[in-house]
Amino acid sequence: MDLLVSVNKAIGNFVWGPVMLVLLLGTGLYLTIRTGFFSITKLGYVLKNTIMTLFQKQETKGEGEITPFQAVSTALAATVGTGNIAGVATAIATGGPGAVFWMWLSAILGMTTKFAEVVLAVTYREKTEDGRFVGGPMYYLRDGVKSKFLAGLFALLTALAAFGIGNMVQANSVAASLEVTFNIPTLVTGLVLGGLSALVMIGGLKRIASVTERLVPIMAVIYIIGSIVILITNISNILPSLKLIFASAFTTSAAVGGFAGAAMKLALRQGLARGVFSNEAGLGSAPIAHAAATTDNAVRQGLWGVFEVFIDTIVICTMTALVIIASGAWSSGVSGAALTTMAFDQSLPGGGYIVSIGIVLFAFSTLIGWSYYGERGAEYLFGPKVIPIYRLIFIPFIVIGAVGGLELVWEIADTLNGLMAIPNLIGVVVLSGTVISLKKEFFKQEGL
Repeated sequence: MDLLVSVNKAIGNFVWGPVMLVLLLGTGLYLTIRTGFFSITKLGYVLKNTIMTLFQKQETKGEGEITPFQAVSTALAATVGTGNIAGVATAIATGGPGAVFWMWLSAILGMTTKFAEVVLAVTYREKTEDGRFVGGPMYYLRDGVKSKFLAGLFALLTALAAFGIGNMVQANSVAASLEVTFNIPTLVTGLVLGGLSALVMIGGLKRIASVTERLVPIMAVIYIIGSIVILITNISNILPSLKLIFASAFTTSAAVGGFAGAAMKLALRQGLARGVFSNEAGLGSAPIAHAAATTDNAVRQGLWGVFEVFIDTIVICTMTALVIIASGAWSSGVSGAALTTMAFDQSLPGGGYIVSIGIVLFAFSTLIGWSYYGERGAEYLFGPKVIPIYRLIFIPFIVIGAVGGLELVWEIADTLNGLMAIPNLIGVVVLSGTVISLKKEFFKQEGL
């Protein structure tokens, strides 16, 4: 057992360490340059043709299983999790306010990476005998890169990783939050969470998408409005907070007395890591959901991938960061969700409840989103008959995670989650020419 722990720790340090960060961000930089920085220069166009289309009456053209917004909602459900609340706080507590700047940089590069992943997922997706659309890295690795080994490896890693970051970790976060805030026993939370998840999972992708397209906007609006209210109460501190973020990003220590200070490289590493692993750009998970979207063009759906990273990191993570810094709580010595809760409580009576509700909704949405990813990985390996079996195994682990059991299992699963990036990045880089060609053709048709 000790040997297993040591091996997992060694692999985990590599997976979530500087080497992998360089690979993820390097891929993002490479794609951003090759696409002409369109995710930045054409951001207005992206937003107009993604989120703004929800306010316009128009028919969704093309083939698919769910709407483009349902696809991005399912992807966001799995992406927007406790990392947006606890992870950002940890990055600031460890790396100082400057970590936020590097978080933004990772998001800018990640928008192009996610775009490429989604474009490839839709391009190489396939239709099953029962009319479902399936796709993701395993399909573009198999059919685009022509590597059945890498495709199978990614599918296996996805099916197993879902039990950690997408299951037990999230269940534990919900249970711990409700126990502290409302004194609800962790076992009760686990049983209720397991039951609710089962009801959603049994309905397949369409039910998951139906739930997430309602849940994601609600949870995002609640959290963003709460954050805005707090920022208004601290409006005089917003500009100094932004100045502190930029100043701390390029200095060896933070600019506020009372904080021990952090080397610039620590701020850089914490910020980049939090950005990358918050929006999951490059890990290959979200494309699995986008592959089922109804669309007439892979690039059109790829624009939703850009929006996904934008809303996750640039909007939600930034809200968390500004509340923590503007409230002054960041230099308290507290970290994680406790730091975010402190910042909200200091600025708004009952503000801690917003954090608790956010953790519950974010974690639950991540859980059901990742259940779908895990299913698709298992289905790729063993066929559709494995889906009911996978669900029967997946649901009890929610209860186990809620009560804090099998921590080693979820630590191993989290390591596998990071390893997903390796075969996926190979696929994205090898097939980058396809992405560039499709992007150029689409924008030429659009007159851009």
